[in-house]
Amino acid sequence: MPEAKATPTSLDGVTSLYRRFRPARFAELRGQDHVVRALQGAVKNDRISHAYLFSGPRGTGKTTAARILAKALNCQHPVDGDACAVCASCLAISKGSSLDVIELDAASNNGVDDIRDIIAGAWHGTPGSWKVYIFDEVHQLSKAASAALLKTLEEPPSHVVFVLATTDPHKVLPTIRSRTQHLEFRLISADTLATLLHDVKGAAGLGADDATIEAAVRLGRGSARDALSALDQLLATGSISETQPEFDGLFHALVHDDAVEALRALAVLAREGWDPEQLAENFAGEVRQVFLLQVAPDVADAVDADRERLVAWGEQLGLARSVRILETVGRAIREMKSAPEKIVMLEVAMVRLTKPELDSSYESLDERLTRVERGAGRAVPTPTETPPPLRPIGTTRPPAPPKPVATLGANGEAPSKDATKAAAPSGSSNAADLALDDVRDRFFERVVPRTSRSAQLLLGSAKIESLDGLLLTIAVPSEEMRQNTEIIAQGLKGALEHEFKSPLTIYWTVDASLLDAPPPARRTVSAIVPVEEDFEGNEESVLVVDSAADHLITEMFPGAKEIS
Repeated sequence: MPEAKATPTSLDGVTSLYRRFRPARFAELRGQDHVVRALQGAVKNDRISHAYLFSGPRGTGKTTAARILAKALNCQHPVDGDACAVCASCLAISKGSSLDVIELDAASNNGVDDIRDIIAGAWHGTPGSWKVYIFDEVHQLSKAASAALLKTLEEPPSHVVFVLATTDPHKVLPTIRSRTQHLEFRLISADTLATLLHDVKGAAGLGADDATIEAAVRLGRGSARDALSALDQLLATGSISETQPEFDGLFHALVHDDAVEALRALAVLAREGWDPEQLAENFAGEVRQVFLLQVAPDVADAVDADRERLVAWGEQLGLARSVRILETVGRAIREMKSAPEKIVMLEVAMVRLTKPELDSSYESLDERLTRVERGAGRAVPTPTETPPPLRPIGTTRPPAPPKPVATLGANGEAPSKDATKAAAPSGSSNAADLALDDVRDRFFERVVPRTSRSAQLLLGSAKIESLDGLLLTIAVPSEEMRQNTEIIAQGLKGALEHEFKSPLTIYWTVDASLLDAPPPARRTVSAIVPVEEDFEGNEESVLVVDSAADHLITEMFPGAKEIS
C-alpha cells in the first residue's frame, strides 16, 4: 500500500487553491511517486545530475517538482533528501525571492540573446550551495537559442543544475534531450485527485460536498492544478450544472431519432454561450462514459447520480449506436478546425445521427438494417380500410406498378412483358430459358457475391417473388429498405446481366411478412468467388454474408471458420 502523502502547505495571502496548496516538499507531491523516488534519492545520495528534462501533461507537477528539487539542494536542514520547507532558503524559494533559483518562461525568453545572458550569469557565484535554472516550456526555444544552450548543458559549472520543463518533449532538440536525465510526469488518477481535494477541503475549511468534489475531479481530467481550479469555480458559482453543458435533451433526441429536437437542444446550448468546439468535446466525453459503462464499467469515471444517468442513456442507445455517435462527433470535431461556421458541422453531425438515410456510409446502412431486425418481433398493424397504396405492399403486384429502380419504360412505368422481350438484344438468352427456381438459386449463389458489401447486407433478407419474362420481382422486408435499393441498383443490374446474359428489369416490392420469417440458413461457400471486377467498379474477391454480424466477422477475421 503506498505511503500516505502529507497535505500541501498553505501559503498565507494567496486565495487561489492551486497556488495556496502547492506542494512544498517531496512528501506532499501527489501522483508522481516514480519522480519523487528518483529526485529524492539523488539528493540523499549526492548523485545530482547537471540537467533534468521534466515532461508531461499540464498541471501534473513539473514546475513544482523543479522548485522542490531546488529547495532540497539548498535546504539548511534537509531530512532524508527532502526539504524542511521552514528554513530561510526554503521560504525564499517559495516566495520567489531566492537568488539561488532562476525561473524563465522559454515562450517569452526564447531568443539567443536571452540564453547568452543566462549562460554568462551561470558562471557567477551563488549564496546557496546550488544555482538552479528552471526553463518552462523549453520546446519553444528558437533553434539559435537551443544551440547556444547546448554547450553549457554539456559542460556546465559544477554548482549549476538545469531543469527543463515541457509538455512536448519531441519538439526539444535530440542533442539537448541526450544531455539531460529525462523524467516523465503522468496524469494523476481520479482516486488520488479525490484524496487531494478532500485533504484541501479539510485544511482550508471549505464547505464542499462529495458531489462537488467528484465534479471537480471529473473536470480536472488528471491534472491537479485543473482540479483545484475547478473546485474554486464550483464553490464560487454554487452550482455544478453551471460549469458544464446539459446534454440530456440531446441524448433524448438521439434516442428518438428526432432531428428537430436535436437542433433545438444545440441552439439552446449555443444561446447559453457555449463554444461549438467545447460543446462537441464535452459531448464526446459524455458519450465516451456511456460507451465505457456498457463495455468496461470499472474504467468509467462517472460516479453516483451522474453514473446512473449515463447508464440509463446507454441502455436506450445501445453499444453500436454509442460507437457511431462517438465516431461521428469525432469527425465533426476534426472538421471544425477549418470550418468558417463551426456550429454547422455539429448540426450536420446531429442530423446524420438522427436520420441515417442521409448518410451513405457502411455504418449507417448497418444501423438501418439493425433497426429492421429489431422490429422483427413487432406485430404488423392491419388497417381497417386499406387506401390505394402509392407503392406495392406484399407479394401481389397491382395492374399498373410504379416505376422499377433499375430500368424504366418510356412513360416512366414498369415495362410490360412484351416490351421487356423486345428490349432484349439479339443473341441473348430467351426468356423461356429462365426458370424461377433456377433464377432464385443462381441469384443468391452467384449474383449476390458479385455485388458490393452494402448490397450483400441488404439482399441477405430479400426474396425473389416472381419472374415474368425479363421482369424480375424482388421483395424486401420494409419500405425503408426498398428506398435504399436505389443505391445498389446499378451494381446489381450489372451482376444479373453478367450471370443470365439477359437485360433483366428489377421490380422492387415490400413484403412485411419477411420480418416474421425465420433467419435463412447460413450459406456455405467452399471458396471465395474470384471476380475480376465487381459491378461497383472495385477490384476485389467477395464472399456472401447473410447479416451485418457475419460481414463484420468476415472483415475482422478473413479466412476464419465458425466451429460452433
